[in-house]
Amino acid sequence: MSTVHISARDRGRLKTWARDRGAGTWIFCALLLLWSPIIIVSMTSCASNLATGERHLNLVSEAQEIAMGREADAQIIATLGLYPDSALQRYVQDLGASLAENSERPDLPWTFRVVDDPVVNAFALPGGFIYVTRGLMSYVLNEAQLAAVIGHEIGHVTAQHAVHRMSEQQLTQLGVAAGMMIKPDLQRYGDYVNAALGLLSLKFSRDDETQADHLGLRYMVRDDKDPREMIDVFEMLSRVTAAGGGRVPEWLATHPNPENRGGQIQKELDTLTINPATMVVNQNGYLRLLEGVVFGQNPREGFFEDNHFYHPEFEFEFSFPANWQTANLKEGVVGISDNQEAVVQLTLSDAPSAAEAAREFLQQDGVRGERQETASINGLPTVSARFRAQDGEQSLRGRATFVDLEGNTYQLLGYAAEELWPRYESISTSSLRSFRHLTDPAILRMQPMRLSILTVSQRVSLEQLARQERSPILLETLALINQVETDAQYNAGDRVKLVIGEMLVFQSAN
Repeated sequence: MSTVHISARDRGRLKTWARDRGAGTWIFCALLLLWSPIIIVSMTSCASNLATGERHLNLVSEAQEIAMGREADAQIIATLGLYPDSALQRYVQDLGASLAENSERPDLPWTFRVVDDPVVNAFALPGGFIYVTRGLMSYVLNEAQLAAVIGHEIGHVTAQHAVHRMSEQQLTQLGVAAGMMIKPDLQRYGDYVNAALGLLSLKFSRDDETQADHLGLRYMVRDDKDPREMIDVFEMLSRVTAAGGGRVPEWLATHPNPENRGGQIQKELDTLTINPATMVVNQNGYLRLLEGVVFGQNPREGFFEDNHFYHPEFEFEFSFPANWQTANLKEGVVGISDNQEAVVQLTLSDAPSAAEAAREFLQQDGVRGERQETASINGLPTVSARFRAQDGEQSLRGRATFVDLEGNTYQLLGYAAEELWPRYESISTSSLRSFRHLTDPAILRMQPMRLSILTVSQRVSLEQLARQERSPILLETLALINQVETDAQYNAGDRVKLVIGEMLVFQSAN
């Protein structure tokens, strides 16, 4: 990817805009930053949209839109990861493709994926790349409800909402923060920073959301999925919001929630002539797919207790500076100072040893090492060096530490703009030196909670089931994922979602 430069003034505007929109929000739309180099601003057009009939000024052609989505798709897979269940992935791809075939843009390279994330979310990228989280799938009750979510996201793509927002906000000119301090050789580190901060989170307007609801309903009806289930999805999202103590689920963080959303859909349903007998709900088939799906955070992939990070699978622990924002990504763990001036990050190196990793890092173009040291940190062999990196007019300074542990080599970096590094050098170095071998047996043996689908043999209450099965989650959460009240009663033959395993004691810092 080519390096893009921006002025100090524009960089400040970017930071201010990102801060106003909440630096800790979803990372997905932040990846729009990676697309701007392929957008040709001169190719403007004002065309009528096939799905909505509206005319909008577009700065992005369909070919460019697809290229954006394809490039960002690779970034999302690398950052979030796909849920490792081929049957579930095929099911979501087939369901989404069937809905998309009934849309106004059937020839897009429609791609539907389940990302390995516990939050309740779904999102769409330009060009037909659509994602649902395993967290959302845990709360959805049947195929029709999942179709409502996917159909809504298809609506965002067919209406080209992201493309319009990009054009209106001139993101083609602003989307350069990914390279603001990082050379091409160091570009991946900048990607972590942008992902963790959620820079330039692109939120759809209320009109966009209403339109996507309308289009999603259209595609559900065309594909014989029971559209009445869409109302239950809105109710579930509302309950998730309430259960979060005021914190909205990620879906609502990136999708503003129009008032009386379900009521609007009900009015539209009242105008339709549908035969419920021909409409697919498919609850049993959907629930079978959820058997064994990870529920909540997976401790095997690492977790935070405040700003201390534990990784049972790789057997290490590490402390980030207090009160920094942190994120556990598939490619690494990152912490960013509250004013977004400094970064500490940890990644796996492909090098066979700390010495070789240090050599490769310091031999990158534009990187200059200073005072390389071989030492021991908490009993582990390490190689460390101060370094400088140049990106046009912007200079970075930092410290790199490479550690060997249990057959793996870890790369730990702390860095900031050169003029700011003296302010952060001590706290960053202290963080790098906190890396140690994890030996706590209770943490090392942690396993994720998983969904289990139980067929009830006799009339029983949800509360009784929770006691009998020793549910590790609250009764209120169990009721929420089953979309019932806490005093719900089940009859013989009913199927119920349960959660098995042990509750993760420690919670994520974010």
